[in-house]
Amino acid sequence: MIAANRANWDARVPVHLDGGYDLDALRAGQQRLADFEYAAVDVRDRDVLHLQCHIGTDTICLARHGARAVGLDLSPASVAAARGLAAECGVDVEYVAAAVDDAVDALGGRRFDVVYTGKGALCWLPDLTAWARVVADLLRPGGVLHVVEFHPLMNAAADEQSWPEVVLDWPYLPSGAIRVESAESYAGSGELEAPVSYEWTHGIGTVIGAVTGAGLRLTSFAEHDVSPWRRWPDMAAAGDGWWTWPGGVPRLPLLYSLRAQAPGWTSTSRRA
Repeated sequence: MIAANRANWDARVPVHLDGGYDLDALRAGQQRLADFEYAAVDVRDRDVLHLQCHIGTDTICLARHGARAVGLDLSPASVAAARGLAAECGVDVEYVAAAVDDAVDALGGRRFDVVYTGKGALCWLPDLTAWARVVADLLRPGGVLHVVEFHPLMNAAADEQSWPEVVLDWPYLPSGAIRVESAESYAGSGELEAPVSYEWTHGIGTVIGAVTGAGLRLTSFAEHDVSPWRRWPDMAAAGDGWWTWPGGVPRLPLLYSLRAQAPGWTSTSRRA
């Protein structure tokens, strides 16, 4: 299943490079992360690892914000595209091709001040307990995990809605691998040569349990009613490329953000 996902993400690269990510705006200096993401963790002059970085758009934004940024992704095509995009943007970012489970070895045992994982990443991982243990091994003492993810309620919502009701048709709690076959991606145009992928659902409790079970201390958790993904065509614009629920719809969360800290913090450590 992981091999199928690697092939699927390799196939998404040309589609996403062809107008799917508004890359001209990124090249012109536009930030893709929300203000609350930058406010949550201090990345300036810190070693930051972006797991599951895809073509590296968010990694570039972290570097522009002062991070010494490294991006890691299981898709070799994504990593190649990320390197080219960083060069076009004039930003110094290191990219490594590896699955999350292999990250410690692939990075030569290096440790980081911040491990960041962004929107739409965790659904591609079958075992969050293993993921959290890898994150703990990648963090320096006192280092910070920063997760910004699509809320499982948003993921559970159906593609076709009957507003003002919100219809759910996807699992919220873990339910095993879900096989998806689609020749289209969520961004860009063109058919995928490898249309089969596998996803896993993870409820909020699963995520928090995995993080704390790996020995990380939860320091903040928040839910947000905005999304960078226009999940439904009648979503309302929230400004700066972000979207929210249409008018009259219950205000359910679309994203959540989580911050956790590795053991070893002292009063002389930099603010997380």
